[in-house]
Amino acid sequence: MSKLQEVRTYGKKIVGSKENHQANCIEENNSSDQLFYTCNSVAETGEATWYIDSAASNHMTYNKGAFQTLDESFKTNVKLGDNHIVKVEGKGSVAINTKKGTRIINDVMYIPNLRTNLFSVGQMMEKGYTLHFGGDSCTIYDNKDKTLKIAEVRMKEHRCFPIHLQYMGRTAMKAQEDQSWLWHRRLGHFNFQGLKILHQKKMMTDLPQIQAVEGACEACLQGKQHKKPFPSGTSWRAKAVLELIHTDVCGPMRTPSHEQNRYFILFIDDYSRMTWVYFMREKSEVFKVFKKFKNLVEKQSGRSIKVLRSDRGKEYNNSEFDKFCEEEGIEHQTTVSYNPQQNGVSERKNRTVMEMARSMLQEKHLPKAFWAEAVYTAVYLLNRCPTKAVQNMTPIEAWSGKKPSAKHLRVFGSICYVHIPTEKRHKLEEKTEKGIFLGYSTQSKGYRIYNLKTKKLIISRDVEFDEDAMWNWDEEKVERQSVMIPKETPPQQQQEEGTDQAEMERRSQQAPGSPRRPPPSEEIEEETPPRRTKLLSDIYETCNFIMLEPENFETAVKHKVWVQAMEEEIKMIEKNNTWELADRPKDKEVIGVKWIYKTKLNADGSIQKHKARLVAKGYSQLPGIDYTETFAPVARLDTIRALIAIAANKKWKIYQMDVKSAFLNGYIDEEIYVEQPQGFIAKGSEEKVLRLKKALYGLKQAPRAWYSRIDKYFMDRGFRRSLSEPTLYIRAKVTIH
Repeated sequence: MSKLQEVRTYGKKIVGSKENHQANCIEENNSSDQLFYTCNSVAETGEATWYIDSAASNHMTYNKGAFQTLDESFKTNVKLGDNHIVKVEGKGSVAINTKKGTRIINDVMYIPNLRTNLFSVGQMMEKGYTLHFGGDSCTIYDNKDKTLKIAEVRMKEHRCFPIHLQYMGRTAMKAQEDQSWLWHRRLGHFNFQGLKILHQKKMMTDLPQIQAVEGACEACLQGKQHKKPFPSGTSWRAKAVLELIHTDVCGPMRTPSHEQNRYFILFIDDYSRMTWVYFMREKSEVFKVFKKFKNLVEKQSGRSIKVLRSDRGKEYNNSEFDKFCEEEGIEHQTTVSYNPQQNGVSERKNRTVMEMARSMLQEKHLPKAFWAEAVYTAVYLLNRCPTKAVQNMTPIEAWSGKKPSAKHLRVFGSICYVHIPTEKRHKLEEKTEKGIFLGYSTQSKGYRIYNLKTKKLIISRDVEFDEDAMWNWDEEKVERQSVMIPKETPPQQQQEEGTDQAEMERRSQQAPGSPRRPPPSEEIEEETPPRRTKLLSDIYETCNFIMLEPENFETAVKHKVWVQAMEEEIKMIEKNNTWELADRPKDKEVIGVKWIYKTKLNADGSIQKHKARLVAKGYSQLPGIDYTETFAPVARLDTIRALIAIAANKKWKIYQMDVKSAFLNGYIDEEIYVEQPQGFIAKGSEEKVLRLKKALYGLKQAPRAWYSRIDKYFMDRGFRRSLSEPTLYIRAKVTIH
């Protein structure tokens, strides 16, 4: 018989239901003294039915087929209401379909012997979701948009809240991932978060839903290098179009474009972030190009340019340019010499455009002579992508008032087939010619195509695309490509900055010569003008940007530097007398440990050392059993500033010191056991564990233990702790022994 059972727990939480007459699951590693009600049995069952449970510490399911990913190495135990212990056989993620798109539920426990699937209220709240219980329903709100309702679950019999989920099958998930990758490539390798914003906020028409996917894009890894960011804002923002125009020149490029251009110049409208690009053979053409740009945008908008902001390059800073600005009533602002950050908007835009252009060229292995086409397309696409500088609109909509469409977008550099008009061919000749897609025409509704037969640039609207193919320039044939590298880590995301796009000057439709394919490692090479300087740290970052830190012991042990780092960590721990070997306790939980790897850098960006740190898996500790207090104060920044100000005023010397492996010096009062670290298991004592004498990184009480130790040290030596700042110690009189 179904009934509502009242269960009182002491130091444990009810986490779900299992059997018809003993359904209350209690997870051993939880700790709150609370009263919960759960269904002892339920009327609704099924693999896709889940129950919202305020007592469950984790999402749990018995349905192995629901998982998209499942780590079966994760093992733990949970105790049922009848004190029967069942095993957790893994942890993973479940993908479900909702009206708002696909949702990934992470950290779901797999318990084969559990007969009811459980949704943990606490776990959802930790992820930022809001759950509102009222009347006879539970309403779930999005973790980012708190006004977005995801689901409303009605209370059913036994006062339970069943929710029916539609699992996303692996085949469907793969199809959606392929679709997401395709739009990532069509939009010039723009980051997935930006693509999701485009769709969610309806900033572009005809764009399907985008799902962030696992893996790394090879073209992005090759084409995008992230350096230290420029300042993110200026002292003021324009309140209308053309109030402020940012501009900068990029080049010279070592490889000239098909039209022999080596430079490009960007103009960015501060208000809309709309961007225009022009190409030049010499920097001396800047003045002529600016006048052309001025005529174009002022006629289009019906407004006049008020302020032009540039660096102090000679192409901008000359009498002819100054005289023209004065006559036209334009205020010309220039940056301080060797401070490109003051022209941050255009500097960031240059970097973003170059990164996108490199990625597009790399993906299809296009010759560097096509760099101008890639730059133009990057600007075209960025004008149709979201930017933090403009809320809920793309730059082109903010400029023109028209929402862009995604219907015509295709992957840059793809193989395409151009229809030959009947008037230009004989009856038995082929109806199409093979070409390479090189962007979008601003003069007519058509695509810019490089005709592989005639070696000319043409514009056509009758084009069929093969977006997964590319041209082999050595063998003069089409070949297939792979664009994604599977990885365990999330995909690298481009930093969202003031990203925009452009209208472009008309260029000749003829491109002489058939350039040869470069090696895959080649990129657009951007020569920095002599007036600009690079920091040494930036150079180091560029050299080391592909250096990866190992994610697990199996990877680290293959490299000598990380083996040495682990040996040094163990020596430090043993020297500090942190633990001792002991028999595995029968009545105590043994905490696992893991290795964390980190490359420490010097101030200039060079490698200082490879650090391996052994940390305890503190998340499995039980409050009141494995620890009592965890609080440890941290110095406030205001206190540090005040001390520096006082020292400067009184001309005192300031000494800065660091305690090596500080947390290993804290004594602990609790009886805690940890597993022997991977790679350093004592021979002949494989079954034994380590009893801690001192704290270990990762333990809940480690910060508190260290603070207690250092506090005692200072107090024993006559220091007085500040009442308002517990990390500040004062000793007014010094005694010399």
